[in-house]
Amino acid sequence: MPKTYEPIATYTVSGSSTTTYTFSSIPGTYTDLVLIASGSLTTDADVSIRVNGDTAVNYSRTRMWASTATASDGGTGDYFSGTVWYTSTSNNNAIFHFMNYSNTTTYKSVLSRSNSTNTMVNSQISMWKSTAAITSITVGVFSAIYSAGSTFTLYGIKAA
Repeated sequence: MPKTYEPIATYTVSGSSTTTYTFSSIPGTYTDLVLIASGSLTTDADVSIRVNGDTAVNYSRTRMWASTATASDGGTGDYFSGTVWYTSTSNNNAIFHFMNYSNTTTYKSVLSRSNSTNTMVNSQISMWKSTAAITSITVGVFSAIYSAGSTFTLYGIKAA
């Protein structure tokens, strides 16, 4: 990573029952955040990002994706990040760039991209419709479990 990236926290899945992980008490001392996820799931499933514990319909997204069989614009949705990392049969990677996350006057935007080594690529812009600073980020699945060895690392970016 460039010198402007500072690791805030890393979590590595060690067992077989992890469905969510939350980065909490995120300091507001950076300009941007980057979350990098790598690993797999026990079965194909959608992965979602939630901020500050918000489970209401305060999220939106627009995405483009392509799989081995098709390509699509994916449309829009009322959630922050839907299918960004989802296959069980290969290593998957996802990068989320939270821009201006500690600003308290604008909604929060996130650029994300992900890929599965044998299935798909995905790119999207998401928005959390709140002016609150982001202080926690939860990465979660609802119908699968993260495989042991999957990792999540949160970085703060200085002067992006």
